[in-house]
This record gives sequence, C-alpha cells and structure tokens, in this order.
Amino acid sequence: MIATSSSDAKLAVAKRLGADVVLNHRTQPVAREVRLQTGGRGADVVVEHVGVATWENSVKSLATGGRLVTCGATTGYDAKLDLRFLFTRQLSIMGSYMGTKSELRTVLKLVAQGRLKPWVDKVFELGDCIAAHNYLEKAKQFGKVVVRVE
Repeated sequence: MIATSSSDAKLAVAKRLGADVVLNHRTQPVAREVRLQTGGRGADVVVEHVGVATWENSVKSLATGGRLVTCGATTGYDAKLDLRFLFTRQLSIMGSYMGTKSELRTVLKLVAQGRLKPWVDKVFELGDCIAAHNYLEKAKQFGKVVVRVE
C-alpha cells in the first residue's frame, strides 16, 4: 500500500494507519518512486481522487494491465491523457461515484459490527457549519468531517 499526499502530516497519519510507503507528491517523483517500490512493476490499482494535480503521475504509476479508479477532481477536472500510453500498457480507467443504497446498508452493517471503522477527523455541531466548511477549504482534514445534526 503506497499512499500519497502533499502534506507530510497526512502522510504520517497514513503511515500509522498501515501504509507501507508514503510519498509527498509535491516533493517526490511519484511515478518513479512507485516503480522503485514495486521492483519496476508499478501499481496494480491507483485510486485517484485529486484530479489534474496528480493525474499524470497516477497514470504513469500503473503497472501494465493496471487499473486507475477515479472518484474526485478537487484540483480540476480537465486532465490530459496520452492514449498511446493507455493502449500500449493495456490500462483500464474506471469512474466511481459513491454506491447504491444496498451497498451503503452493507457498509453500515460492517461499521456496526466493528469490522470497518470510518476515520473521522473532526466533528462539528450544526451551528458551526461555516467553521466546518472553512476547515475543509484549508484541506487540513484526514478522513471525514462530520456535522452533527440533533
């Protein structure tokens, strides 16, 4: 498991949570480092939720036959892709947007059973919605930010 971020603080949390390798995508050549860490192979799966800022390295980090799952675009949505790289490496790109209600129920059961534990960074009261949004805009969170509605 290789985790990337532009925040060394977030990388430290990822390491504590079990990432084998952490890479700062602002200061390290991610695609090259992934190849080094995988013996030249590359990653079988990359989950890309940042967008334009990390797209190129995410694609270049894939092993032949690898899959990129994209589920976000916080740094922009107009990513470029060299199609030659896509077909010569036999890569797959898959979009993912949430899930079905049935899948949500399954996840909630696993959470209730203690088999899955969501990582909650911070909880705000409903009256502190503006503070919650400001917190998210600063991109300091690691995990979910929750607004409690009671």
